[in-house]
Amino acid sequence: MKTYKLGADKIYFGEDAVFALAELPAELRRAYIVMSGTIQKELGQLKVITDVLESSGWTWRANTDVEPEPCWESVRRGVEDMKEFEPDWVIGFGGGSAMDAAKAMWVFYENPQYKSLEEVMPPAPLTLRERARVCCIATSAGTGSECTRAALIKDPVQKRKYSVREYTGRLIPDVAILDPAFSATMPRRGTVACGMDALTHAIESYVANTANVFSDAQAMGAWVAGYRALRTCANEPSNLSARADMLAASCLGGIAFTNGALGVCHGIAHTFGATYNVAHGLANGIVLPYSIAFNRDHSETAATRYEELAGFVGAHDLERVILDLRSELGVPTTMREVVPDEAEFESSLEVLVGKVLSDVCTPANPVEVTADDARLLLRTVYYGE
Repeated sequence: MKTYKLGADKIYFGEDAVFALAELPAELRRAYIVMSGTIQKELGQLKVITDVLESSGWTWRANTDVEPEPCWESVRRGVEDMKEFEPDWVIGFGGGSAMDAAKAMWVFYENPQYKSLEEVMPPAPLTLRERARVCCIATSAGTGSECTRAALIKDPVQKRKYSVREYTGRLIPDVAILDPAFSATMPRRGTVACGMDALTHAIESYVANTANVFSDAQAMGAWVAGYRALRTCANEPSNLSARADMLAASCLGGIAFTNGALGVCHGIAHTFGATYNVAHGLANGIVLPYSIAFNRDHSETAATRYEELAGFVGAHDLERVILDLRSELGVPTTMREVVPDEAEFESSLEVLVGKVLSDVCTPANPVEVTADDARLLLRTVYYGE
């Protein structure tokens, strides 16, 4: 028997969804709001959130100390701040970084016996929802973190990313709020990178060796909605209908890989992100067509499933669909364009191979990835064909 959890307990979607904050059930009404930097405050978006909270009798505290790729040290500091404030709701407000950091802080706030990322890795038992619950408000459409069971946290000392996760779905937020007004201010480059991340989630979860009827349904919806909306979001940033569709695609993609898995594209993207600080969505956008070609050429099942996805958008060759979309949106074609030091790359290659093979996403790839495969893929992604 398997257990599936298809998203947050409640998902509020569409314009003015933010007002659902007033409905959060709480006794203390103390909200700890986690953001990545001060951009939400500068845009006036934080005030929108706090006005809703204050009108319903809440007190709040904001943490803007999270990096674009959330790090263990900022999580640790946030936990100490939470212990002092004692919230009964943790609100991740922003992109995947803010939401992942909020979820990770929540884990350590609920489990003070753990002092490191290694200690909370599965199968470590986690206590949750005894002190607080979690609401995530997405301002970007990429990670789907508002409905996933994991939080990706970087250890810059070890140059490694940890996936803080809980396999029964208890780490999935209680409430997800998808209000397109918050994503309309995202710059084009960020919109594109996040969108490529969402499409990668849909594609990889559809071909993963753990794919199932539930993850398939979410992946198909994520792929079709995301592919149709991404160009409009990039070229018409104030189009709230397209922004809403892209938020839905991102959320569905998160649900898909939470109930299925990902693959070697993410394994390589995580490796370049942790080692060279390449933004996650950008890294996925660069790697994606290379991973499709590798899997297609080594697995008839993967090739068939890729063709199915292409068919959903009126095409036959998914690699070509992604290459054309990537070109139209201005995504780099090789990793060398963003990590130009070839000598450093070559000297680190064997370390990178080890990171790809040990990444949490790689084992679910539809084709088993050997060290030789990882080495060839890394070189191909870096230099191109």
